[in-house]
Amino acid sequence: MATIRDLKKRIRAVESTKQITKAMEMVAAAKLRRAQQRIESYRPYAEKMVEMLGHLSSESGQVSHPFFDEREVKKTAIVVFASDRGFCGSYNSNLLRRADKFAEDYTPDTLEYVCVGKKSLDHFKRGEFPVVGSFTDFSGDMNLAKVREMTRLATQKFVSGEVDRVMLLYTAFLSMATYKITLKQFLPIVQDFSAEDAVESAKEYIFEPDAVSIYSDLLPKYAQTVMQMCMADALASEHGTRMIAMGAATKNAGEMIDDLTLVMNKARQAAITKDLLEIVSGAEALEG
Repeated sequence: MATIRDLKKRIRAVESTKQITKAMEMVAAAKLRRAQQRIESYRPYAEKMVEMLGHLSSESGQVSHPFFDEREVKKTAIVVFASDRGFCGSYNSNLLRRADKFAEDYTPDTLEYVCVGKKSLDHFKRGEFPVVGSFTDFSGDMNLAKVREMTRLATQKFVSGEVDRVMLLYTAFLSMATYKITLKQFLPIVQDFSAEDAVESAKEYIFEPDAVSIYSDLLPKYAQTVMQMCMADALASEHGTRMIAMGAATKNAGEMIDDLTLVMNKARQAAITKDLLEIVSGAEALEG
């Protein structure tokens, strides 16, 4: 049985751990609020971009652009959005497990990875599939320069014909307690912009110089917006799952402290009782 001194050391160690996990929970909560605000600010822009492309599509018909170039899929690139750090529950393990399952239908010469986050890079650099790009050290925050570079790499590989399809794998942020691993086709872009309301409202627009030229200018911005939204979702999901994980760790530490304190009190009581018995026994022996 552990001594009282050992129990005190364990309690102090758990209390230190509890302080750390509580601080990490609070930091994650603050970062999550900023990430949510970022998503809310990006979403109207993304929705307006899709609406605008819908108007253009309905006006100009089938637009010719390299981003729409559908061809036989001989090679695929997949961008996997993981985190730089751990302590976020099953966030990374679930995502990387889904990526490994996706790769089951491919061979090393038909699939390549672009890794976002150190956890993604550490996982895939030891595998059989090639890693053609890596973006790390985000510090849990949006880095637009790196997102632009990710977009440039993905679009360049597709347009040059190095790959025939680009996929995005990330964790979508739905609510504080709901996250969904999402696999989305990035390129080629599927022309599904022409909703019924877009057809009607397209008559309100006059295009200058022409719809195709504007389309060609907007599509790179659209690709950037899609990549940026995926990154924003991934960051919000990371902070949300870390907040939940650290909250659970803090609660478990508190329960452990209570259990250890109870054991220590029982040990102290047993020691006091033993001392009293020894005193009484010694007194009786002297009287005898």
